[in-house]
Amino acid sequence: MTQRFDGTRDLRRAVDRLARRLPEPLEDLAWIAYNYLWAWTPGGDELFTDIDDHRFKLAGENPVRFLLNLPERDLLRVATDESYLELLESVARRMEAELARPVTQVVPEGPVAYLCAEFAVHQSLPVYSGGLGVLAGDYLKETSDQALDVVGMGLLYRRGYLHQRMDLSGWQHEYWVEANTGQMPIVRVRGEDGLPIKVRIPVWDAELVAQVWRVNVGHTVLYLLDTELKENTPLERWVTSRLYEGSHDVRLAQYALLGIGGMRAFEAMGVNPGLFHMNEGHPALASLEVASRTAQPVGGGDLTARLDAGRDRFVFTTHTPVPAGNETYSPEEFFRVLGHTVDEMGIDRAQLAALTRVDESSTSEPMGFSPLAIKCSRNTNAVSRRHGEVARGMWNPLYPQLTEAEVPIGYVTNGVHLPTWMAETMRDLLGKVLGADWERHANDPSLWAHVDEISDVDLWNARCAMRQDLVDMVRDRIVVDRLARGDDVGHAMSGLDAFDPANLTLGFARRLATYKRLDLLFHDVDRLRRIIDHDQGAQFLIAGKAHPLDNEAKNVAKNLFSVERSLDVPNRVIFLEDYDLRVAPALVSGCDVWLNLPRPPMEASGTSGMKAAMNGSLNLSVLDGWWSEGYDGRNGWAIDGSTLDDPHAQDERDANILYDLLEREVKPMFFSRDANGIPVQWLARIRASLRSLAPTYSSARMVDDYVSRVYRRPGA
Repeated sequence: MTQRFDGTRDLRRAVDRLARRLPEPLEDLAWIAYNYLWAWTPGGDELFTDIDDHRFKLAGENPVRFLLNLPERDLLRVATDESYLELLESVARRMEAELARPVTQVVPEGPVAYLCAEFAVHQSLPVYSGGLGVLAGDYLKETSDQALDVVGMGLLYRRGYLHQRMDLSGWQHEYWVEANTGQMPIVRVRGEDGLPIKVRIPVWDAELVAQVWRVNVGHTVLYLLDTELKENTPLERWVTSRLYEGSHDVRLAQYALLGIGGMRAFEAMGVNPGLFHMNEGHPALASLEVASRTAQPVGGGDLTARLDAGRDRFVFTTHTPVPAGNETYSPEEFFRVLGHTVDEMGIDRAQLAALTRVDESSTSEPMGFSPLAIKCSRNTNAVSRRHGEVARGMWNPLYPQLTEAEVPIGYVTNGVHLPTWMAETMRDLLGKVLGADWERHANDPSLWAHVDEISDVDLWNARCAMRQDLVDMVRDRIVVDRLARGDDVGHAMSGLDAFDPANLTLGFARRLATYKRLDLLFHDVDRLRRIIDHDQGAQFLIAGKAHPLDNEAKNVAKNLFSVERSLDVPNRVIFLEDYDLRVAPALVSGCDVWLNLPRPPMEASGTSGMKAAMNGSLNLSVLDGWWSEGYDGRNGWAIDGSTLDDPHAQDERDANILYDLLEREVKPMFFSRDANGIPVQWLARIRASLRSLAPTYSSARMVDDYVSRVYRRPGA
């Protein structure tokens, strides 16, 4: 058996170093800080906020950085605080029991390796941008909760994704902050000789060198590759500088590092995956690395035959429902960056180019990662039922002999990690009726029938408490946002009264791509004013980032600022800057209604509405992505998901449906109260939402589906 140097030893040393910095009663904090399991273990967050909530926030909620920089007097204070030590003992024992559970093998050949360009595990590990990363982070947490034999592979972006700052006009500006790896809950993986494990890939006209970092996510280990090494040129060090870099050359190098470098890193560590799950097309080059190491099959050793031999080890999840979203590159771009890599593998360039195209006989079609991933995988799945239909139509040309319905692309609808996204207020309330350890059975529909046992008073009080928490967070942030963009002090300080905790609160927070149609909200300014300008009015909280090169999306945000000023209704429409994992939980739990307005059928799945539903927020969404299968007529509201040939006519139609729903159904139901001030009909709809959506759209159900329908062969 190959000896493994997978970072276990290195993690133990890092924990020991941190423990020596702490008073003896607090030593458990060291190993807790180096495992993100604390972030979804009850009481885990309080271990750090109870010491100094303000300092913990300033540390980016990074427990290692927090503990390393905490004044000794604070450590000594809590080391003699009996109530704090009881909390520490409780959390430590709970985490130890969880980590002691035996690991379940998913496939007999070895662990499942989950390959993805981004992972949103926690805000203190900023290697994510949006939905794809959040999905990947939730997947890792759920595989940990189920103690499955899974490992992750990604990239350590030193500057992460962009931070957002709006100016007075509403125009987005970007900046990046470099991470200090010496104060993060990650460790550099070292080999038998005690030196960092490194992998090498020919990129451009040189050799790209990368080191490997280990991150503990409960039971599940995530490995991240990083090129910030003295052996590399400044260009090569930049490869893992920023996520979704605009340069095609740099992105190609990133994807080569993820796919090819990831395979070489596993080999160097002695980790031998039995199955590779490519989450989106970015890691598709992994199949080439495996093929290049595959013995020549009987009957020939060309690339196609070798890929056929390795296909059984790959599955592929596509997240992009439109051709333009699947990245393609000209052959000149591709081989300028990766030509030497391909040559080193002994792969014929023309044969590879053909495999990356829908029409293999074409020489003008650009090279794409998605066609390669589909051809190299034994199973391809979309991420919702409707997305599966779209994907089969989109990739039907790969299977000209099949009808669209016969195209072998199924679907596993996304889900969200309940312990991460459900507010403590809601978890405590549900715990009273669902029983102990109910989160472990969250995908059991019979469990959720018990939500009918929650009293109207308790459910309404919980919803009001979560809305108040959101209002408090918005008031704190909006003052700073306004001061930073140069607003006058009076307008900035008026944010302290922003939002009314008694008003209907609607949220729209997602990537600011134009197909998300944020502009539908202010399609008719007069109708929008009537909806919000009332004693029993509505208030809108909007957040999201545009890609640095997407000026069209930036203009949508800028127009929002203009509309907000023209409404003459202060602090009822607020844009919250720099949307990320720090603020998302408060938004999805505190809003009464979660809006999603994509242009159908361009929403692959969407998961923010699932998170909102888990907290008793109601969805008002276009019937696209997950909502087209989740909506049942009683658990929220829907906008027609059919398409029109004229996009302007479709926007007009959908905007009017949105306004009609808000004016005639949503607001009247929210403000219709019984003698005790309780919106009885509203709460009935919340219960219907929880019963129908919570068990179906959890990551527990999603991972179960992957294991039974994708990873394991029938009868295995």
